[in-house]
This record gives sequence, C-alpha cells and structure tokens, in this order.
Amino acid sequence: HLAVDIAFGHYALAVPRDARARLAIGWLALGVSALAASGLLAVFLALARTPGVNRFLPAGDFFRTVLVAHVDLSVLVWFVSFAGAVFTLNSTTRALALGRAALALAVLGAVAIAVAPFLDPAAPIMANYIPVIDGPVFKGGLLVFAAGATLLVARGLFASPLVGVRLDGAGTLRFGVNAAIVAGAVALIAFAWSLLAVPRDLEARAYFELAFWGGGHVLQFAWTLLLLVAWLLLADASGVRVPISPRVVALLFGIQLVAVFATTLVYLAYDVTSVEHHRLQTWLMRIGGALAIPVVAAAVALGLARRARGGPVPVQARPLLAALVVSLALFGTGGMIGFLIEGSNVKIPAHYHGSIVGVTIALMGLTYWLLPRLGAAAPRAKLAVWQSVLYGAGQVMHISGLLWSGGYGVQRKVAGGEQVLRTTSEIAGMGLMGAGGLIAVIGGVLFVVVVAIA
Repeated sequence: HLAVDIAFGHYALAVPRDARARLAIGWLALGVSALAASGLLAVFLALARTPGVNRFLPAGDFFRTVLVAHVDLSVLVWFVSFAGAVFTLNSTTRALALGRAALALAVLGAVAIAVAPFLDPAAPIMANYIPVIDGPVFKGGLLVFAAGATLLVARGLFASPLVGVRLDGAGTLRFGVNAAIVAGAVALIAFAWSLLAVPRDLEARAYFELAFWGGGHVLQFAWTLLLLVAWLLLADASGVRVPISPRVVALLFGIQLVAVFATTLVYLAYDVTSVEHHRLQTWLMRIGGALAIPVVAAAVALGLARRARGGPVPVQARPLLAALVVSLALFGTGGMIGFLIEGSNVKIPAHYHGSIVGVTIALMGLTYWLLPRLGAAAPRAKLAVWQSVLYGAGQVMHISGLLWSGGYGVQRKVAGGEQVLRTTSEIAGMGLMGAGGLIAVIGGVLFVVVVAIA
C-alpha cells in the first residue's frame, strides 16, 4: 500500500481558515444563489417545452428571454463564482481587497442578469456560450460581472503560490487550479480581442455570436481543468486510490494549457470572422479535451471499480462518492452524444446538458467537501446523496428525451407550437424531457437546501 501511495499520491488540498476562507464563502454564496435562481427559471423552460402544458404559457420571446437568463446564471455565473472560491482558497493573502472588489462587482452584475427578463424584457439573442438580452439592464449587468471576473483572474495571476518542481498530488492539483486561472486570463483576452475586431454594423445575432465564440471556447478549458481537479480530489476524499501519478496528471494539464496558448496563434493568423478561425478553435478544444479528460476519467473509473470491492464507504464520504459517480456518468454521456449530432436540433442541447451538468455535479460534490472545512457543518449525508441521484436521474431523462426527439428533427431553442411535434414519438420524447427537467430542478433545489442547512 505504501508503494501505491508513493507512485500515485494523495490528491488533496489544504483549506485556509483566515480571510481567504471568508472571501471564498462569499463566492460560494453567489454561486449557490445563481443556481437557485436558474432553477426557478428552469421550471418555466421545462413547462414551455412539455406537450399539453406549454399552451398555457407565453411562447416565442418569453421562452427565449427566460432561457438566456437561465443559461447565464447556471453556467456563466455559477462556474465563475465557484472558480472564485477555488482561486481564492488557492491564493496567498496578498491583494485581498482586490478579491473583495471582484466579488462585489460580480454580485451586482449577477443581480442585474437575473432581474433583466422582468425589468427590461428586450429582444433575446441566442448566441452560443453567452446568450444576451439586448437591453441596457442585461448588457450593463454582463459588463459589470465581466469586470468582476477580470479582477478575480488578475488577482489569481498575482496571488497564486508557486507549485514547485517536485510535484506530489497536492502540488498537481494546485497546478491544475493555476492552469485554470491562466485559461481564464486568455479567455478574457480573446473576448476583448473579438469585441474590438468584430464589425459593429453586423446584425445583433451575428455580432454576439462572433464576439463570444473565441473566448467561449477558451473558457471551456478553465471549466474542464476545474472538473479534473474536482474528480481527483473527490476520489481521494472518498477513499478511492486513483491509479495515475501526479506527474502524468500535470502533463495532461500542460497539454490543456498548450491548447489554450495556441488560441493566440489562431487570433494572430486568422480574422475572427473567418471560417478558419472557427474551425481551428473547435479543433483545439477537441484535441485538448480528448487527450486529457478520457485519461483522467478512465483512471478515476478504475479506482472506483477497485474501491467497490473494498469495505463500506464512511457516511460523510458518501455524498462525495455519489457526486463523483454521477458526474463521470453524465459527462461521459454528453461526450458520446456529441458524436451523434447532425444538423441543428435538440441533440445539441442533449450533448451540452450532459457535459455541463457533469461539471456542475462535480462542483456540487466539491462544495460538500469544502463546507466543513470553511466552518460550516458537514452536509447531511443521506440528503446529499439523494440530491446527486435525483439531479443526475432527472438530467439523464432530460437529455434522453432531447436525444430521442432530435432523432426526429425537433429543432433547438424553440418551445410550444414552434416545436411542430407531429408524431407520438416526438411528443413522447419531449414529454420525457419535460419530466426529467422537473426532476432535475427538484435535485437542484435540494442542493440549495443541503448547503443552506449546513
């Protein structure tokens, strides 16, 4: 056993209990609040797509406006907020005032994004990565939130400790977090570059699609780096020995970083409006992810299989193990669905719901791990396990219904009569999607409850 531990290492991190912990709690509170708000909006989305129910709800812009706020809260605000907590805990005590200013701006921006559909229901623009409501409240909130994210990343670059040459499990995880900070910095540069380069006279949909494409692609590297860190940490905390050495993991993180830095070459070589720019950005994301994620996932899965033959899992480790297993399953499902996409139909949201929710559940599990280390109580084990199971099962139903309906050509980003459901199979598929969506919302609400109790 000692030889195994030396070869593979323990993937654990120390959590400070000073001003950094208090700042991290603020970021976590923002992220959980964003998930709660997006869950409320998701109820309307699921109902608007569910046959028989959707005729009682407004269609068209109502669905799309709510969809914009839901996506930005559940992906952009939640992921950036959780990254804020991790970046803060990984940092030294330098420039904490900058971190507090970043959090304050992020809170103001997130509130504006959440209330924009009700205070300023302007035209929704369904751009990829960051959809937009084309009104001053939403765009002002997005700008303020981006300023907060910029300060967060700037402090991360300035205040993150050096990893050192001799990499153990903890050092490798810190390297992964530092790599995510670098990916965030390159993503912000890409966003700024695109906003300056894209012609302002383009139609709004085309403008925001081009403006957010490059930075959105790079941002996925930051999220997947945090996902891999979460998988390794949750596995170790659950008593799972992951059969992969820290140096190999660091190499995989480095491959992701190479793909991140290569983005600057794409920007230098091709105009942001060119087909080549889009194609190479997509290629970099596929190559960077394909080389790192499956290797770590396979190692964690092998460790889980070996752990299943061991003794019972300690009670407080069960929520972490449940989140890990569900995250692996959903992320893998989303990845496989990606190979089945043809055309613009609901197979696309089936793909990214699996992948995004896979990341989300891993971060939820990491939240359960962090709570007692930040001075809260440990999460109630049985309730937390049920949360992961419900959330995961609902999402499996949700994406299965989307995949099923996508095979019949049901279009994405539409609801109600716009879906043009003609056959019993199409109606059944979207009905399964709606039922799964509502179960997933219950699982999401349960996460907020578990965190609030703790």
